[in-house]
Amino acid sequence: MMRTEIGSLGEFGLIRHLTKNNETKNVSTIVSVGDDAAVIDHAGMQTVISTDLLLEDIHFDLGYTPLKHLGYKSIVVNLSDIYAMNATPTQVTVSIGISNRFSVEALEDFYEGVYAACEKYGVDLVGGDTSSSKKGFIISITAIGEVPIDKYVTRSGAKKGDLICVSGDLGGAFLGLTLMEREKKIFEETGAQPDLENQAYIVGRLLKPEARKDVVEYFATEGVMPTSMMDISDGLSSELLHLCRESNCGCLLYEDKIPLAEETRQFAYKLEIDPTACALSGGEDYELVFTLDQSLYEKVKNNPDISIIGYITDHTEGKHIITRGGNKYELTAQGWNHLGGA
Repeated sequence: MMRTEIGSLGEFGLIRHLTKNNETKNVSTIVSVGDDAAVIDHAGMQTVISTDLLLEDIHFDLGYTPLKHLGYKSIVVNLSDIYAMNATPTQVTVSIGISNRFSVEALEDFYEGVYAACEKYGVDLVGGDTSSSKKGFIISITAIGEVPIDKYVTRSGAKKGDLICVSGDLGGAFLGLTLMEREKKIFEETGAQPDLENQAYIVGRLLKPEARKDVVEYFATEGVMPTSMMDISDGLSSELLHLCRESNCGCLLYEDKIPLAEETRQFAYKLEIDPTACALSGGEDYELVFTLDQSLYEKVKNNPDISIIGYITDHTEGKHIITRGGNKYELTAQGWNHLGGA
């Protein structure tokens, strides 16, 4: 495979090369890549902005993460934050720090994933920066979105009696990470080729997550307005405790209501891990956890993408989970720690 050294293009040449086919999709994008700054016009809407930093060997491992998947995931995890505000993402910026171990072709793979995510979610790449890094791959993404006036949703609006809901299913990404880390260790120790045991679902949940655009669109179509919402990047228990703290409330969860994919459940049993623990304390599912007024129960109860898993209580009642056996335990946070891995 041909290898083009980054130094042969220079910083601005590299940016021009990687963005030469960039096209805008949103009317709110006035000036895109190629100037000193982007120009965005969200007339009559409120603007939502979120930034994430992704560091090699902290947030991702290039030993088993293809660069195209990394580019895709880097965009999606930021868009998930915008959807968690009940907003629609419209633009992103991508900044990277790279060492000379990366070639132009490697960065083309990364940007192929970036563009695939932008295309799928209808967002425009409008800027960014590149810099040298002495060690590791550094990625910084800023996502920008829009929301109708006063229709954004924060973490602080939950109230006593609200339903606690989650989208999709949980725990799969954690098990995908567990599998990939196991196989990496075996390869390093023995040289044996990885055996992913046909676990395409949980590996996909780790390497190629999706943001829940569909759920936010469902809210708009059905006139559903959550009272609070977060995306699940650090595990369900951790996110719920954040939500309760910001809303000054308690919560009661039911273990048997927490959604788990059958692939997740069966692989957890194979590894002799509690599937519920994977959902509560695993990270990087990028589903939405949100609260709804009880009057909306009839609207959401039959939606296959939404599970009602408990309800909000007064803060004096604490935060608890009822197990399948009927026992009541305090809910604790043992989720993903982005400052030091799992």
